[in-house]
Amino acid sequence: MTGGWFRELWSYKELFYFLAWRDVKLRYRQTLLGAAWAVIQPLLTMGVFSLFFGGVVNVPTEGVPYPVFYFAALLPWIYFSTTLLQSGSSLIGNAQLLTKIYFPRIILPASTALTSLVDFVIGSVFLLVILAYYKMWPTWKLLLWPVLVLPLMCLSLGIGIFLSALNVK
Repeated sequence: MTGGWFRELWSYKELFYFLAWRDVKLRYRQTLLGAAWAVIQPLLTMGVFSLFFGGVVNVPTEGVPYPVFYFAALLPWIYFSTTLLQSGSSLIGNAQLLTKIYFPRIILPASTALTSLVDFVIGSVFLLVILAYYKMWPTWKLLLWPVLVLPLMCLSLGIGIFLSALNVK
């Protein structure tokens, strides 16, 4: 029975995609700025960090411009924190759905991890724009960016599932 849980999750893949798509549509429909918020939030934080840590404290970045340094670090952090926040409250927020039908409960926090990934991808594209602005051409190390997203998703999802169960208790 080792693969039974995976087969059960696979049989509900349409529900998983539907919930993730619903969250994406709701997120961008309810905000005034829409998808631009995925760029504005890390951009404003990057500005504050660059001003404070770059201008006041003079934190060394080994030749990397402060905006690039901080924006590249903020993207994974914002993904992580957003996923934890949303998946931690996903079971409580969808209580009416949980009482109506049966489906694997892990789908709700997992769909929030996929929803936050959309913001991460939008921010990553904007990171390429920032790199082009500073005339920093991507090296082979940037190829690791998508590879490192998988452990980030697993960590965020694992802690988010724990927090959602803790929130229900």
